[in-house]
Parts: sequence; structure tokens; C-alpha cells
Amino acid sequence: MSNLDALRRTVSSTLVVAARKWRRTSHGVLAAFNVSEACATPLLTASRLGAAVRQVTLADHIGIEGPSLVRLLDQLCAAGLMRRDEDPEDRRAKTVVLTEEGRAVTAKMEEELVTLRAQALKGVSRSDLEATLRVLAAFTADAGERADQNSDRSGDPA
Repeated sequence: MSNLDALRRTVSSTLVVAARKWRRTSHGVLAAFNVSEACATPLLTASRLGAAVRQVTLADHIGIEGPSLVRLLDQLCAAGLMRRDEDPEDRRAKTVVLTEEGRAVTAKMEEELVTLRAQALKGVSRSDLEATLRVLAAFTADAGERADQNSDRSGDPA
């Protein structure tokens, strides 16, 4: 195995461990808002995307399938943090919007997360963060290409 292969293995392995630890750490902060870890992601992502966002767009941004998102949205709507509306441009589609309470909760969550990120990433330079984003983008792009290839293959008769 080359040194580059070993470095790539270390990067991918560390990514998995770091993601688990970050989720655990951030969940500790988010639990104070009575929002599950699973529900926090679509709630925060919808807030960051702003205004009304289509469910399919939200699912794409958080990397889950539509049916999985629907279950989470059901919980968020029942909690009064979000609501679903018909998309005015396409009646077949639904948009999700944060309620006033949802906006207030996400604003507080974001404040806590800003502090947590600052603490976790103290001493990491801007250029290192930018390099990290390029590496993560490579993983994301490759996963997207593989998913596209797999969906293309599944449509072909054997």
C-alpha cells in the first residue's frame, strides 16, 4: 500500500469517527431544545435554506430519501415547529415552512452551535477549513456519481 493510499484510508476512517463524535456532541446541545437528533437536521437545514422549501429539495440537502424525511416532518409539524403547504407552482409538491416557534428554536440552536463549533475548531485556520471543505466535497461528489450510476444500472434490463 502506498503512502497516499494509507493517507486516504486514514482520512476516510477519521471522517467516520469524527462524524459520529460530532453528532454525539451536538446532540448534547440540541437535546436541551427537546428536538431529536434526527429532527434537528431537517429543522436547521430548512432554516438555513430560508422561506418555503420543497420537501424534495430539503431531502436532497440533508442526504436522505423522501419517505424518511416525511416521517421527520410529521414529528416537526406535530411539535408546531414546521408546517407543510402546497407548492403554489406545483400542486403535486409540498413545501415546508418554519413556524414562528420553529424560527425561534432554530435561532437559539444556531447560537449554541456557533459556540460549540468555535470551541471544537479553535486553532484550525481558515485555509485548513477551506481545504477540509474541498476534501468533503470530493467524498460528496463521488457518492453522488456512484448513486447516479447505480440508478442508471437499475433501470437497465439484465
